[in-house]
Amino acid sequence: FTALVVTAAVLAVSPMSAMAKSSEAAPDWEEYDALIAQIKAETDMAEREALMHQAEDMLMDTGAIIPIYYYNDVYLQKPEVSGIYSNAYATKFFMFAENGDSDTLKLNLSSEPAYLDPALNSSVDGACLAANSFVGICSYNADGEVENALADTIETSEDGLTWTITLKPDLKWSDGDTLDANDFVYSWNRAADEKTGADYFYMFDAIARNDDGTLQVEASEDGQVLTVVLAAPCAYFTDLLAFPTYFPVKQAAVEAAEGWEETPGKWAQEAGFVSNGAFVLTEWKHEESMVYEKNPNYYRADEVKLERLEFMLSADDTAIFAAYNAGDIDFADSVPTDEIASLLDNPEFNIVGELGTYYVAFNVNSQLFEGMTPEQAANMRKGLSMLIDRDYICENIGQTGQVAANAFIPLGMADGNGGFFKTEPVEEGYFDPYAINNDFEGTVAKAVELLEAAGYEFEDGVLAASNPIQLEYLTNTTSGHIAIAESIQQDLAAVGIELTIQTQDWNVFLEERKAGNFDFAREGWIADFNDPINMLEMWITDSGNNDCQFGRN
Repeated sequence: FTALVVTAAVLAVSPMSAMAKSSEAAPDWEEYDALIAQIKAETDMAEREALMHQAEDMLMDTGAIIPIYYYNDVYLQKPEVSGIYSNAYATKFFMFAENGDSDTLKLNLSSEPAYLDPALNSSVDGACLAANSFVGICSYNADGEVENALADTIETSEDGLTWTITLKPDLKWSDGDTLDANDFVYSWNRAADEKTGADYFYMFDAIARNDDGTLQVEASEDGQVLTVVLAAPCAYFTDLLAFPTYFPVKQAAVEAAEGWEETPGKWAQEAGFVSNGAFVLTEWKHEESMVYEKNPNYYRADEVKLERLEFMLSADDTAIFAAYNAGDIDFADSVPTDEIASLLDNPEFNIVGELGTYYVAFNVNSQLFEGMTPEQAANMRKGLSMLIDRDYICENIGQTGQVAANAFIPLGMADGNGGFFKTEPVEEGYFDPYAINNDFEGTVAKAVELLEAAGYEFEDGVLAASNPIQLEYLTNTTSGHIAIAESIQQDLAAVGIELTIQTQDWNVFLEERKAGNFDFAREGWIADFNDPINMLEMWITDSGNNDCQFGRN
């Protein structure tokens, strides 16, 4: 079964059909929320692992999340550039890079970033910018391992609940002011406060709360020691300490911005804001370019060789590729799909592993499911999933060894109990991702059965004209994402389902998904740390990353 590439219908940005809600068809989500809370409190690691499998079962049973493949990452890097490294979560670190005789590195990560405030960011490109302009208690080294950064020592109580973090002496903000443990008390409580609106507020559930709702985090009188009390032992807490949402921000800088209470990220919307990492943003031509310059007050400034990072802001991978070939940039974090095959043997083309899943998702409150029961809506979504040729997408669009996915939690993720959550791509998943290739007619017949169970009528294996299915698929403008949309479009057309494709600029796309203004959308989740809870807690009702709108009316 070959998915043919057809021309996408590119529509103007407009309110989408999902704005008409149909919550009667949405799954009851209270049990899921309670299960995630139980997992976070569980101290028996074997039981915790079993509960996480149960949570993924519930998630996948909705049919709202349709995994396509497990991620890897590709980028282009000039041969004279060295010292750039990344972790398994797609964060790239430029602070110890060198570029031959030049003190400047020119690069592209993406288009205009949505947020530079580390508490508000939830995108991969934003995490890369945060990791190079801010630094936290811990960070990642070139081997992808977590190590102390601003922490001099970290001690843990015997029960694993109390963490005593002694900071390195003489830490400073980029403006020269002293940075101490009080800055972390402020920053973490700010990020955890619902008024801030951080998508990742739930990452602070690891920390116990005081009676007034604040985090049990205290600074010593001299500001050198940070004491943290956890809600339950947390094996991945050092990973959290290295995550951007846990980075410090300077209270005086945040609250100096006019209207900071209504717009919490306003303080970092223009160049010149205070940070504490290797580089500071000194110039920002919105939608065009950014310049970061070396921060002399960075705690490892003597190891930073580059004086400038110059970012080209663009999501047009054809233009980015042309700029790279012309020597206008030294590093490109995206490559046009139709160029990948010719680059596979090029030493400048890099393929690195990641922990994450590329998937597509439904808004469970979309009017598509109006009049259905939750079981019928799930059957519809599962039927559509069966029709997608994942192998074609991996081989002809991804082209860099992606593995077809049949579960949301990716292969190779640790289970928190000394092993791996899954190791076998077919047997341990929820369906055979190669079924459409190995038995096209039989698989289509099963998909039709599911769609009939959802209430649709078929005639000779094709959707009857009396009950059409018209889907609108939302994606951003990168060529690979559009090619995948077109492949799915053709796959669904095999049984008479009409899919149109709406493309949006990156920041608009992110906000529309978050607001639930879509029916069906491209998604991707690269883990923030190596534990399945990261892939599961994002779907609690109140999470800022719950694009499927589970539990919401």
